[in-house]
Amino acid sequence: MKTSKFISNIYLTNWFYLLLSISAGFFVLSFLFEVVFFYSQMFLSLVIAYLFIDLLILFFGSAKIEAERVLKEQLNLGDQNQVKVRVKNKNSVPIKVKIIDELPYQFQVRDFCKFLILKPNEEKVLSYNLRPVKRGEYLFGSLNIFVGTYLRMAQRRVRYSQDFSAKVYPSVRLMREYELKVFTNSNLNQGLKKVRQIGNAQEFEQIKSYVQGDDFRKINWKATSRKGELMVNQFQDERSQTIYSIVDKSRTMKMPFNNMTLLDHSINSALVISNIALRKDDKVGLMTFSDKLGVHVKADKLGGQLRKLLENLYRQKTRYNDANFEMLYYGVRQNIKGRSLLFLYSNFESMYAMERAMPMLRKISKLHLLVVVFFENTGLIEKSNRKAETIEQIYLQTIAQKSVIEKQTIAAELKKYGINTILTTPEKLNVDTINKYLELKSRGLI
Repeated sequence: MKTSKFISNIYLTNWFYLLLSISAGFFVLSFLFEVVFFYSQMFLSLVIAYLFIDLLILFFGSAKIEAERVLKEQLNLGDQNQVKVRVKNKNSVPIKVKIIDELPYQFQVRDFCKFLILKPNEEKVLSYNLRPVKRGEYLFGSLNIFVGTYLRMAQRRVRYSQDFSAKVYPSVRLMREYELKVFTNSNLNQGLKKVRQIGNAQEFEQIKSYVQGDDFRKINWKATSRKGELMVNQFQDERSQTIYSIVDKSRTMKMPFNNMTLLDHSINSALVISNIALRKDDKVGLMTFSDKLGVHVKADKLGGQLRKLLENLYRQKTRYNDANFEMLYYGVRQNIKGRSLLFLYSNFESMYAMERAMPMLRKISKLHLLVVVFFENTGLIEKSNRKAETIEQIYLQTIAQKSVIEKQTIAAELKKYGINTILTTPEKLNVDTINKYLELKSRGLI
């Protein structure tokens, strides 16, 4: 049984077949030169002998190898996620190792192969990165280790059944990165605006634990000495406010950018702004919609709220219908009580699309502080700035410029009716959204 299993996992190398071909060539020459026949036999005998020795080494020794894949159960969407493969040679001879990892089909990698050379009793860790561009569950298959010696005649496959399921969530790395930028003054110059806090002399509200970014001037030293940790005074201008991320899942959000859809970029941004708002002691919630209402997570600031948002955002998928803003209005009216700051992530493709949504957007803006976030088409911007030489190029450039101007006109029309607007690219989405949140909060408009 062991022998049959060994044979099924043995693979002859290209080097062996090359030597075998050379041996066959010698035998062909022996028909012309009889003296070559003897050397042909000797050469073939050596090839077979080396193969036999190689197989013996592989049979008795290659099982003495350990390998494992080290991977987090949670991967970040759009980020480079590190995967480690640990391999240890427990043999008394050096070996060559070829690693073939069965990656999830979502990565579309069909030729993944890595090589290592291990000395006796040596352990090495191989690292590589994977960048998922779709949310969902990713299934990793077996880890295949092909072991060979310096004789290079054959390889033995040792298969480690490491079926592993990893979930791809919205980017937690982005969330932490922008959290650091907001609460660390040294990074505020990297796109984020430093806004002036107003109203510090307003009525005292409570004493709370210090968090990074709080003003040192507000430290309550008496409370600090009693509690054994830094405590700060909180004033009414810093009271808890309610922030909602409302994400459009309609067909317009399927547009790709950097291998990710606008929906994915919006979900990442919703997570980033929610995390910062929680750190600012605000309540955060979530709504999704398309032709009908999707998930609704009631605003809260208790522990576990961010995890709840993450789990719900992870499951969202684009639909093929147009967005129903009338349905959204009634959903907001029914589910969001009290004046709140609403970040509405959508994408108006034309002036007509905006005009259809405008009546409902105006109604929502009367109930809440509404910020409409939609996207510039980076491809069209690039075409509009490109030098046109032929008639066809001029025609395409004119269309692109018209579309770019139309987006700017949409933003201006929304602002005319008192609706806060962010017209941005997916690259600048997080920075622009955070800046708007900090601005509105500092002005006391929420």
